[in-house]
Amino acid sequence: MKNLKYIFILGSLFLAMNANAQTAWTLEECIKYAVEHNISIKQKEISQKAAQTDLNSAKMEFLPDLNAGVGQNWNFGRTQLVSGLYENQTQSNTSFSIGSSMPIFTGFRLINSVAKAKLDFEASTLNLQIAKDDIELQVTRIFVEVLFQKDILKIVQNKYQTTKQQVLKTEILTQNGKVPESQLFDIKSEMANDTLSMVQEQNNLKLLLLNLAQSLELQDFENFDILVPEMEVKNYVLQTPQDIYNKAQKDKSWVKLAETLVQSSEKSLKIAQSFYYPTISFSAGVGTNYFYLYNSNLPNSAFKNQFTNNLGEYIGLSLNIPIFNRLSVINGEKQAKFNIERQKLALEDTKKQLFKEIQTAYINAISASEKQSAATQAVISAQESFRYAKESYESGKSSVFEFTQSQTRLFDVQLKESQAKFDYLFKIKILEFYEK
Repeated sequence: MKNLKYIFILGSLFLAMNANAQTAWTLEECIKYAVEHNISIKQKEISQKAAQTDLNSAKMEFLPDLNAGVGQNWNFGRTQLVSGLYENQTQSNTSFSIGSSMPIFTGFRLINSVAKAKLDFEASTLNLQIAKDDIELQVTRIFVEVLFQKDILKIVQNKYQTTKQQVLKTEILTQNGKVPESQLFDIKSEMANDTLSMVQEQNNLKLLLLNLAQSLELQDFENFDILVPEMEVKNYVLQTPQDIYNKAQKDKSWVKLAETLVQSSEKSLKIAQSFYYPTISFSAGVGTNYFYLYNSNLPNSAFKNQFTNNLGEYIGLSLNIPIFNRLSVINGEKQAKFNIERQKLALEDTKKQLFKEIQTAYINAISASEKQSAATQAVISAQESFRYAKESYESGKSSVFEFTQSQTRLFDVQLKESQAKFDYLFKIKILEFYEK
């Protein structure tokens, strides 16, 4: 029974370890989940489907329509009979019809409507991609912040462990009379401060993990954690801002969207101008009537006979020539031209804004790289200084104040190095985003 109990405990621990492992998410998994569950993206997907429906509707306008109708009339008093003569007669008339019509020429309105619907569908697709790109950048930024916070917590924990070791050594030095007891109190006070720092940084980490989980629209975030990748931040070979921009303006969704909206506005102008043209339409149909005379000396023909005898077919062409429409066509054309100008300015502004963002990202990446190099050198110097301070303190040649002062300097530069490292990592991610 004891063996079974141990096996059960070990099995439970194994399952718990697996469960914890499953909650550790990579950056790629976070981005994928966020894209699949983000509400804003779902809204863009609905807009894309609506644009696809509009495109299908525009294509269907080329097809003929087909309509059927049934009518029932009652006439009292002076009434036209089946013979065409008018008499004082009460009668009913039942009519049946089926007809079809289709446009033949609409001033190229239908062709341009389909072309515009295609561009609008493309714009909705690009809007969806932009939303996905925004989510990717947002998740990446928070993910890197979590990595940075984990690194801070690790540095604080290392400082605590170092201070804890010195507390044990100081106790021995105090017992042997090599240092006064006041130094033991001082080093214990420093360990208490380190403990408080660990608690604060752990809470900061929990808040950042909560923020990341919320950005993923993740419901179960209590055990949520990220998988820390093996990172070796190397010097990144930076392309010039102009080279990055030349590629980005061809590939990035923002520029493509602005270009598509210009093309769509140009199609809107052609649609507006199509109302200047006359339209030609074709129609065809078949119909019949059934007449019934009330209080007549003449017998009413049977429904079947009238249905067949009164059957008639028709085909027709109609020409509609616009002459005066209260200047609506002229004003519609002007509005379409104004919209083209607005969209062209928006395209120009989008390109300028893109170039500014790339230039800013480029300068930030260079600055982050320089900060990282300087911080690394500062850590090396502080580590050497702390090594001498530690040896001097352990041999009783220096005070706790000098030891903790050197330790604090090392802690500060380690934090700055970590911040510079992850800041550089995120800046590189931004440049990679523009380049891909």
